[in-house]
This record gives sequence, structure tokens and C-alpha cells, in this order.
Amino acid sequence: MAFDLTEKRYIKETGLEARIARIVEPVANDLGYSLVRIKITPENGCTLQIMAEDENGRFNINDCEALSKDLSPVLDVEDPIEREYHLEVSSPGIDRPLVRQRDFERFIGHEAKVELLDMINGRKRFRGDITAVDDEGVTITLPDAQGGTDPNHKLAFATIGEAKLVMTDKLMDMARADQELHPIDDDETETVEYADADNDDDNLSEETK
Repeated sequence: MAFDLTEKRYIKETGLEARIARIVEPVANDLGYSLVRIKITPENGCTLQIMAEDENGRFNINDCEALSKDLSPVLDVEDPIEREYHLEVSSPGIDRPLVRQRDFERFIGHEAKVELLDMINGRKRFRGDITAVDDEGVTITLPDAQGGTDPNHKLAFATIGEAKLVMTDKLMDMARADQELHPIDDDETETVEYADADNDDDNLSEETK
């Protein structure tokens, strides 16, 4: 399947984060990146975290800097956060959020944690292997299913509130193999942070994610 920058994100932000996502996504798409997630945290007073990726699911320091450079003036004009904040642009990381159908397809066979928007059959949280994916949803196979019960749970994408990979040896091995094919220079990192995004005298700092 060809890489689609605008493929639907089933796991979306709400409120202010959703407003910021609507500002950020077109800028990312213009640079050839897909938006993964927007999150506002209380770190350093207030931090706006933006995760994005290229067509291969990667995002190196040059990508972070390019997106940060194009986003900063747009965010200055839109001014969505009415206080000083830190702008942090990063890759999704190894134990990444799963937000699109292609994310679940890419990691079939790996363990994930899924939380639904609402409880279904008395359960809201699922942790198990991704064993199947189709246009409607994902099947999670639970390792701790009680005897006599079906360990396979088909979860519709529309019902998922949050999903992310679980850090396992298998996932680490996959990440190492990917890094061998696409090595990152020692002086490259995965996060670019602009401190005090409302301040004209901001300094750029880089940190490893």
C-alpha cells in the first residue's frame, strides 16, 4: 500500500490538542511527514509535544529541525496556547503510539496496550499481541485469557481511545535491525526542543529521546 500522508488517524486528540493538530498537520504534510500525535504536558511548566514520521516510520534530527523551523512561525501567528511553552518535536519512538491502520498492520505479531473510549463487555483495557488487522479494526490476542474464553478480541478502530506498543525484546530486535539498515550518525538525536516558544529570544536545544 502506497504511503498516504493524510491516512485517517483513528486515535485523535480532543480540545486544545485537537485544535493544535489541525494547525500542525498541514505543515507536516507539506514537508512530506505524517502527524502521529499532539500532546500537551506540564513538563517545564508547559510542553507541547509533536510526534511525526516519514514514510518509513522514522524521524531523524534533520526532520525534527525542518518541521520545527516551519511550525514555529505558524504557531506564533495562531498562538493556540495562551502562555509560554516549550515546543518539542520528536520521532514516535520504539514503543510508539498506534494511530492509523498502517501502524497496526506494520506491527502484527508485536504486543500492544489498547484502551477503549468506552467499556465493552465489562472491559476497557486490553494488552496482548496484534494478530490481525482489517479495514474495520484490530484483533488483540490476550495471553491471560481465562480457560474456556476466547483470547481473541476484535476491536473496532472507532472505539479505540489510545493504543501503543509494549517494549519487548522482539520489538527491540526489530528496532536494531531497522537501525542497521538505516544507521543514524552518532551526533544525531531524535528530539528537537524550542524553549519558551512565546519568547522571541528562544534558544534551540537538542536532546535524545
